[in-house]
Amino acid sequence: MIIQTFHDLTVELIAVLEDRTIAERDDKIERVTQLIDQRDELLSQIKPPFTGEEQQLGRAIMLLNQQVDRLLNLQRLEIKRDIQEINKKKKSSNKYTNPYESLSVDGMFYDKRN
Repeated sequence: MIIQTFHDLTVELIAVLEDRTIAERDDKIERVTQLIDQRDELLSQIKPPFTGEEQQLGRAIMLLNQQVDRLLNLQRLEIKRDIQEINKKKKSSNKYTNPYESLSVDGMFYDKRN
């Protein structure tokens, strides 16, 4: 049953997104991408008419999808925050290595008269 497999993949996706023990973020992102791709393939195969059990699973999947969206947004915000921190560290590192780079040349007078 395709809907049951889709449901199981959704539950697994939520488990991966909530798992804080995965040390490498790249591994986690790769697994999430695999699960989303698998779900996408199954989604194209789901066609009506649906049995009563499939309709119940569909409703459960809709609720789980809301949770997946929330977790993916949290993951995106975490990555965005880390990128901002890295950029801030780069900027402060550059100021340390070349402290006079960002000085303005305020007060300079340029006389255009000949």
